Amino acid sequence: MYELIILGAGPAGLAAAVYAARKRLQTLLLSQDLGGQPNWTSTVENYLGYQLIQGRELMAKFQEQVNQFPIDQKIGERAASVRKIDGGFEVVTSSGAKYQGKTVIAATGKRPRRLNIPGEASFTGRGVTYCAVCDGPIFADQKVAVVGGGNSALEAALDMVKIATHVELISLTPLTGDAVLIEKLQQAKNLSTYLEHQPVRINGDGLVESLEIKDIKTGQIKTLEVGGVFIEIGLEPNAAAFKEILELNQTGEIPVNCAGETAVPGLFAAGDVTNVPEKQIVIATGEGAKAALTAHRFLQRLRS
Repeated sequence: MYELIILGAGPAGLAAAVYAARKRLQTLLLSQDLGGQPNWTSTVENYLGYQLIQGRELMAKFQEQVNQFPIDQKIGERAASVRKIDGGFEVVTSSGAKYQGKTVIAATGKRPRRLNIPGEASFTGRGVTYCAVCDGPIFADQKVAVVGGGNSALEAALDMVKIATHVELISLTPLTGDAVLIEKLQQAKNLSTYLEHQPVRINGDGLVESLEIKDIKTGQIKTLEVGGVFIEIGLEPNAAAFKEILELNQTGEIPVNCAGETAVPGLFAAGDVTNVPEKQIVIATGEGAKAALTAHRFLQRLRS
């Protein structure tokens, strides 16, 4: 039985791993991937110590630091369920593997939210994408659409105006992203913006060929001829594995107190999967470190 199992290897999980290792806790780091959401982010401008750094590069530095410690790592495994057992918890992965720990830190982050419109599922991977950083170069010299009005959508649009012939930005609401991003987009000459418009259907023959959008005020339908649709409308918490032992909040997040403790003794949580406000890399990192220190204190009390 491990002293601590960390589920997730994004900023929160990797920071927790470093702090757990420094406290000499016997730790397992279990995650479907390494790096989490920052891997989808092109440029990070607000992480202290780096005036400008690529998301993947920053996470590579996190991983390099974690790898200096003797931490067991199971990467490519997704936690399917977590349950209480005598003396701790049992984590069952999607492959059926089982791991036991006296404590657990949930740092499983979030996943892209879907539009749930006709054509979205069938064209995913064939013109529909949720990661401009990952897939943007595929659509060089094409017309594309970016759906969303927050920072992730604005950053995707900024990436694509550099390589696409034209970018259609569609938002259900007025743009809600940072003013600096909006100002940069206003300077782009190959961008059209449709505010208070709703995507209703994605069409094509094998690959995406067009996106239908509806003016929510007039109900008028307009068809945009695009070869790619980047969906950037937010994220949903990866908290399904904890539903049997925890009550999630209304948005599906794991509620925690200021120490990273959940309502279940020995189960802690950090990062975007929690109800902590402002989903930022620097905040997730701090929350991960804090959760590991709280877990260490919990284990000390068990020993005494």
